[in-house]
Amino acid sequence: MPSGAKTPRPWDRSPATDVLPLSLQLFFSFFKTLVGKEVVVELKNGARSSLGRARPADLAIRGTLHSVDQFLNVKLLQVTVDDRENFPHMQSVKTCFIRGSVIKYVQLPASEVDTELLQDATRREMAQQKQN
Repeated sequence: MPSGAKTPRPWDRSPATDVLPLSLQLFFSFFKTLVGKEVVVELKNGARSSLGRARPADLAIRGTLHSVDQFLNVKLLQVTVDDRENFPHMQSVKTCFIRGSVIKYVQLPASEVDTELLQDATRREMAQQKQN
């Protein structure tokens, strides 16, 4: 690889085809089906415990999923914060955009998760990876 060239990452879009990798397509398609549903997004706060100090809780934002894009950025409406004591500055926020790279977890409504569909999509992805 030439000096200064970036190492391709699995989430990088292919410039030749401008298509998302299969692993991201699966999540993107799945999250698009949850638009209009209530989800909880837990963020990577970057908080670390050091020298025995108590670690603050991660920020968890509850809201209605309004949109998701190919980079797994999400927009939430009717936002509330589960831990208002540690995040008082978030109480006035009603709508927010969250960059996909700072999302740690997304809690989904159990009734909205079709495990058979996810397992089938995972099997297809694994089969395609074996062919390549």
